[in-house]
Amino acid sequence: MDNKKEPFAQCSRCLFEDRYCERVNGKSLPDCSSKLYEKELEEAKTLYQEEDTLRFAAEAARQEASCYRFLEDGTRLATKPRIQEAIEFCKRMGYKRLGLAFCKGLKFEAAALAKILEEHGFTVVSVNCKVGGVDKSFLGIEDGEKSSGREHDSMCNPIAQAKILNAEHTDFNLLLGLCVGHDSLFLKHSDALSTIIVAKDRVMDHNPLAALYTSNMYYKNALHPKKQK
Repeated sequence: MDNKKEPFAQCSRCLFEDRYCERVNGKSLPDCSSKLYEKELEEAKTLYQEEDTLRFAAEAARQEASCYRFLEDGTRLATKPRIQEAIEFCKRMGYKRLGLAFCKGLKFEAAALAKILEEHGFTVVSVNCKVGGVDKSFLGIEDGEKSSGREHDSMCNPIAQAKILNAEHTDFNLLLGLCVGHDSLFLKHSDALSTIIVAKDRVMDHNPLAALYTSNMYYKNALHPKKQK
């Protein structure tokens, strides 16, 4: 366990509604990130001024605002699912050629998404996670460790997915259900910026938050080791 005692970023512990980072004279914890990291915050503001980054960040902010509407009593309602938001954002940015890196377990969802994107005028370059058919033994995986139970078990190949989309010069990439870790490698090797449309969760029908909502009930023992009895 990390025994570092000096203050460090722990925004997840701040539950103030009128928090310092959102309100003038708002409340804060002693280790408030907005106060601890002045140097890093200034460096970030400098990076936002780069032409491409400034436009991307500004359009993302405009897209965020477009996803709500206000009722007469001031209530704010969310109005757009993530796929619609991604489509609108790509149009805001003027993207034409989209990459779709997907898990083979979501092949039907990938086909449906690609069709929708094409109907909106995008060219879609899609790559399955098993591209190349490289056996997991390439990674040093023994037969007994393979998930398929077959002698040949093609490894997920996120680096190849990224390289193929790089070769196709995609403007922007969409990730659909890549495994934990595989999504990390894709993001590391992709030339184009990317967004995650679906985060894989085999148990929760690709809704990872469901485990948090039941973390003190059905999944208490799995997620809270200290609470096991």
